[in-house]
Amino acid sequence: MKSDIAKQGIGRAPHRALLKAAGYTDDEIRRPLIGIANSANTIIPGHVNLNQISEAVKAGIYMAGGTPVEFGTIGVCDGIAMGHEGMKYSLGSRELIADSIEIMATAHAFDAMVMIPNCDKIVPGMLMAAARLDLPAIFISGGPMLAGRDPQNPKEKVDLISVFESVGKVRRGAISEQDLCDIENAACPTCGSCSGMFTANSMNCLTEAIGLGLPGNGTIPAVMSARIRLAKQAGIQIVDLHDKGIVPSRILSEAAFENALCVDMALGCSTNTVLHIAALAHEAGMTLDLGRINEISTRIPHLCSLSPAGTHHIEDLHNAGGIGGVIKTLSEAGLIDTDCLTATGKKVKENLESAQVLDPEVIRPIDRAYHNFGGLAILFGNLAPNGCVVKQSAVADHMMQHEGPARVFDSEEAATEAIMEGHINKGDVVVIRYEGPMGGPGMREMLTPTSAIAGMGLDGDVALITDGRFSGGTRGAAIGHISPEAMQKGPLAVVEQGDIITIDISGKTITLKLDDAEIEKRLSKWQAPAPKITRGYMARYAKQVTSADKGAVLKG
Repeated sequence: MKSDIAKQGIGRAPHRALLKAAGYTDDEIRRPLIGIANSANTIIPGHVNLNQISEAVKAGIYMAGGTPVEFGTIGVCDGIAMGHEGMKYSLGSRELIADSIEIMATAHAFDAMVMIPNCDKIVPGMLMAAARLDLPAIFISGGPMLAGRDPQNPKEKVDLISVFESVGKVRRGAISEQDLCDIENAACPTCGSCSGMFTANSMNCLTEAIGLGLPGNGTIPAVMSARIRLAKQAGIQIVDLHDKGIVPSRILSEAAFENALCVDMALGCSTNTVLHIAALAHEAGMTLDLGRINEISTRIPHLCSLSPAGTHHIEDLHNAGGIGGVIKTLSEAGLIDTDCLTATGKKVKENLESAQVLDPEVIRPIDRAYHNFGGLAILFGNLAPNGCVVKQSAVADHMMQHEGPARVFDSEEAATEAIMEGHINKGDVVVIRYEGPMGGPGMREMLTPTSAIAGMGLDGDVALITDGRFSGGTRGAAIGHISPEAMQKGPLAVVEQGDIITIDISGKTITLKLDDAEIEKRLSKWQAPAPKITRGYMARYAKQVTSADKGAVLKG
């Protein structure tokens, strides 16, 4: 056992004394020490139930003959941090989470790890740590929130995005402030990660698809007892993974990454998955070629129409057969590598023996897919030489090609104010820059302006492009991760008011309609603006962070 270096032999008597001071018995000390990274707190709705999950994990570990050792991590609620300076700190928290788990696991010589995340940056941060440490690891999320019911039409569901978009509806006089209050009270009825295919649920589902979570990890609702039973199974299983020497490097193969991307396309996941899968690949010693995503997207159909692109929510996906049902559908068409090893200790094909599709409207068959292409697309062009990303499954057909004048803003706040005040016209291309990993800093998630566009009734007529990023809750022609970002002297930095921008999502291109000489002339005169944060963690982060196309990982 790795933990023997800290607990075995005469020379480790002081170490054992300290473990005994924490209440561990000799028998517990002799067993494998299983670290539990628990991101519980009382502000993120997806995390308020995680202590209950952790207790179930501990019970499973003890049943299987291991010793659980729990510690905490930080976490940011992107919804609460949205639209103000707090969002600058969200993406940067991913690196802190990964680093803190590395420190705890290495300093205390843990033998294996159970990761208990739920929300946006916590899941990828823990995935990065698992790949970096390469100790036996398993994930058990806190589970998704149930959708709410529309106060005026209880047959219809509402969620957090309904609240964001309702703000815009109030501004244009479509609903009253009391209507907004009623939706606010109904939209988030339980604990759990927000109920649509937003970033947290996207990453929890892809954790299951890539093989580091047990079947059900991505979709069993937070409030169901099945989630507690799954947590106990995760605790039992981590001891088995330790005993068999199954570590993440045996699971995170190139084929497993491809499987995850295939499921990503079928589900219509958040654009943030591109950022996080790239970062995970980096930790696993691989490189994610963004062009590969387009290749996968051309052959993997969009099978699930989940909020915000559709009316179904994660609870519906779970009841329809979950991620297992999606993988089974893809595998029957030869679109999944079923020989990949998973955290069950079995291969994908063995896990699929019990998988089934129970609702063919929620998980459609290949020949009745919602779209014949996958959920995401990567666009390239003179405005984004290194690429940018759009959730094409949430774009109206008539907006797949769009050309219009640039309306340029150097911050999210300035753009949001212009949208809310009615200064954006049909046909415009809203440009928000200096919001990338370095320029933001922290590459803010921009659900506020995209929801404002939708709430103002413009999502079918206006495109929004940015070097920042979007929530999985965004719909419409919202194109993010433009790389290189403006702060790194990308062409986005020299777009001027009224410049014509052409977007062709089907053709995978984004073009600033200027010749190369004019772009170079403007870039030669460009000067970087002053940093927005000059002290503390995010100031250091801005100096070390790489571009979005590289996953916004830190240099070195």
